[in-house]
Amino acid sequence: LAALSHDSGVIAAALYGVAALGLHLAAFGIDPISDKGMEGIDTFQQDRVARVVDEADAHLTAMTDALRRIGDRAVNDRMAAFQTTVRKLIRTVEEDPRDLTAARKYLGVYLLGARDATTKFVDIYAASQSVSAREDYLALLDDLERNFTARTEKLLLDDHSDLTVEIEVLRDRLDREGVRLD
Repeated sequence: LAALSHDSGVIAAALYGVAALGLHLAAFGIDPISDKGMEGIDTFQQDRVARVVDEADAHLTAMTDALRRIGDRAVNDRMAAFQTTVRKLIRTVEEDPRDLTAARKYLGVYLLGARDATTKFVDIYAASQSVSAREDYLALLDDLERNFTARTEKLLLDDHSDLTVEIEVLRDRLDREGVRLD
């Protein structure tokens, strides 16, 4: 239609269509929907990380929704701080999917337990306004936050130790080959 709008005739429109088809095939191939793949990207690992992250997000959302029932601002603020810590761990795993194995227990089992504990706390607190239950729950959040923070720092330190090992290996190779940087 663009070629015909300038009154160039049917031949110009056909040539325009052939050129567009050729460019489309060059850019997308015969099947434009197929996975083109990117070099160096492990889609299996990405899918595993995405599933774990989605599961962790679902647990965090369930905890927030449950706490809304009691309307305690201090508890909600404490949960927000805990969720910030968990999201740091999630970002660390997303940036380096090799860390998934080490963090899977935290993002799955521990968050599931925290979600269940939150639900039970909300049921008890909504019924009785128990101060001891509230204090116990806040202490649980403190413990969980410390553990999640420690796991995140350990994952980051492991990345640093991997770099240190790589540097030492390269230095040893350079020494063996007689290269000195004096």
